[in-house]
Amino acid sequence: MTTIETQAELPPRPRSLRRLSPRWRWLLLPGSVLAGLLAWEALVRLNHYPAFILPLPGKVWVRFLAVLADGTLARHTQVTLIEVFIGLALGLGAASTLGYLIAKSHSLEQALTPYIVASQSIPVVAIAPILVIWFGSGLRSKVLICALIVFFPILVNTVIGVRSVEPDLRDLMRSLKATRWQTFAKLELPAALPILLGGLKVGATLSVIGAVVGEFVGADRGLGFLINFGRGQYDTALVFVAVAALIVIALTLYGAVALLEKLSLAWKR
Repeated sequence: MTTIETQAELPPRPRSLRRLSPRWRWLLLPGSVLAGLLAWEALVRLNHYPAFILPLPGKVWVRFLAVLADGTLARHTQVTLIEVFIGLALGLGAASTLGYLIAKSHSLEQALTPYIVASQSIPVVAIAPILVIWFGSGLRSKVLICALIVFFPILVNTVIGVRSVEPDLRDLMRSLKATRWQTFAKLELPAALPILLGGLKVGATLSVIGAVVGEFVGADRGLGFLINFGRGQYDTALVFVAVAALIVIALTLYGAVALLEKLSLAWKR
């Protein structure tokens, strides 16, 4: 059977897929957001919820403009961003380094795995108060919480990525008398990079959670503090504004890693 005959026997595409041309697909995201806002508006009005329970989208927008104009949102967002960036960098550096060493040494894996798994079995919200007591309510405790929460997924993906290298390729590098650095740069790093970047996507979004958890426990600045403040004042609109800012940060970090993945893995295509 020829290729043309095989393709001719395939079932036709659904009409919904054929009608949706690429030039209209960009409307899917704005359309879904608009539908969600309309559903939110209808839910509040039909159930007559008070503003401290569930504010209207318009009131949240007005509150957003107010905190944006007086600099409150920018000031607290900057603090959270600093915590996220430093914590993510620290967690990435520690996890990727230790993950590479574990991938190369089974003895080290057997020695450290119980401690690593045990550290992940304890909820971050239980560790956060202890870190605040030990390191204070400043930047250091928030950075450590971020680093801890991103550590495990990046570590696991690093180990899997380094061990995914084919043994035949390692034999080839040895036959070419490649040094350890050449083997790492030319073989192990390119082979592990797709999986490592997958773990970094998870870690980038989790780092935002780590910063907020730390700010919940003890802080006088940051978006987590802003959420606590709005909750204490029954200013639910302010809580929605802070949560939306956190979502934007997480989406931006995820998009940045996705762009890095696209640029660094162009050779695979």
